[in-house]
Amino acid sequence: MTRKQVRYILDVIGEVFPDAHCELTHSNPFELTIAVLLSAQATDETVNKVTPALFQKYKLPEDYLSVSLEELQHDIRRIGLFRNKASNIQKLCQLLIDKHNGQIPKTHESLVELPGVGRKTANVVVSTAFGVPAIAVDTHVERVSKRLGLAGWDDSVLEVEKKLMKAVPREEWTLTHHRFIFFGRYHCKAQNPQCEICPLLDICREGKKRMKASISRKTSSSKKTDEL
Repeated sequence: MTRKQVRYILDVIGEVFPDAHCELTHSNPFELTIAVLLSAQATDETVNKVTPALFQKYKLPEDYLSVSLEELQHDIRRIGLFRNKASNIQKLCQLLIDKHNGQIPKTHESLVELPGVGRKTANVVVSTAFGVPAIAVDTHVERVSKRLGLAGWDDSVLEVEKKLMKAVPREEWTLTHHRFIFFGRYHCKAQNPQCEICPLLDICREGKKRMKASISRKTSSSKKTDEL
């Protein structure tokens, strides 16, 4: 894909979602880290229903360690994998106290050492909380990138990230991450993408395939009706 094509994609998605941002409710790096950890295999909407009460009760790493694991599990029970996540949260908080003076570290290398924090979570935290350019590849970013040909169908999440980092100007990494999430979450959905009204249909291989199939079904249906 040429730079001109990449620029076109970024500009179009930017026009559709100019105000894309992190939708996880948080007020500081610590809350953001907990929220992103909780969002694994769960929607931001679900997490945002739990975190207001959670962040009111637990404000510091010490607070999460002052209760039993069972109590913390109960507080986040509406979120998938809550048992494993509760365990990781307490382990993360203990490590923050032992190694980072109770503060969220600002480097990607230190963040990925925290329990429950993978590469995607670290990228979200460094970019959103600390302003470091990064592209976090979640399911939406991956889907949009592959459908538009910015990455290969068989590329791993890491390969998608590397290709986007190479194609997108560094100063636009974080904004592109948020815009791709919005585009995938509200427009280019997994099951029912809005291909018929998509401004990128002309360069989207998935969209062209879906539209062709749709036309074929309508033609077939019309022929059957005529035969009747």
